[in-house]
Amino acid sequence: MDYENIYIEEENHIAIVTINRPKKLNALNKRTIAELHTAFRELDEDRETKVIIVTGSGEKAFVAGADISEFADFSVEQGWQLAAEGQKLLFDFVENLSTPVIAAVNGFALGGGLELALSCHFRIASDNAKMGLPEVSLGVIPGYGGTQRLPQLIGKGRAMEVIMTAGMLDAKKALEYGLVNHVVKQEELLPLCLKIASRISNNSSVAIKYAINAVNAGFKYDVNGYAAEIDAFGSCFGTDDFKEGTTAFLEKRKADFPGS
Repeated sequence: MDYENIYIEEENHIAIVTINRPKKLNALNKRTIAELHTAFRELDEDRETKVIIVTGSGEKAFVAGADISEFADFSVEQGWQLAAEGQKLLFDFVENLSTPVIAAVNGFALGGGLELALSCHFRIASDNAKMGLPEVSLGVIPGYGGTQRLPQLIGKGRAMEVIMTAGMLDAKKALEYGLVNHVVKQEELLPLCLKIASRISNNSSVAIKYAINAVNAGFKYDVNGYAAEIDAFGSCFGTDDFKEGTTAFLEKRKADFPGS
């Protein structure tokens, strides 16, 4: 796919995916969702890519929501399909990606933008970031996983307030609530993300994949998270990364993980 609304930079096993629709404050439309799906899929399949950072272009917005002009006249069936396809293509897809995804929230993350950040494995924000789910002010609800992932992160009561008031959390409050892991100045955002990504990239990508699956299992109503952890733990013993990691430890040297 030729990208129109995103661009990708890669260096030292880290890929930065930037959503680039500045005139629309990087709002998500169907084309952008499709491009992001393709980018995440191809990067996940590339064994050289150890970590993905996703951010928005400019200094105003990560993603300021969905492109409302695309669905303002949708029917019930079309609305259902919009949410179902979007969740499958992007939001659920990112959450379950084997490659770690860090959201670098560099401004407004509203509606679908916050839902994209929520689907990432964790979030780091600039001090000018503002986050919220304003959908009820438009007569609709979050449809890309916001009603599920936000309560998991900040608790049911706080999530209910955010959703029902259609209000915004500033970066300080988002940090207090546990919605983001760190808050830094705008110019320090990508450097911090890259520093953390570099630390992640030094570890076993295979073990990280199993860890992501095990953690996610604990948030699924029909899966026993502890059983999933036991299965994942056992599976690690059959990997080349485990052999290399334990051998390197015993030999008192740095591990050179083959990624298999």
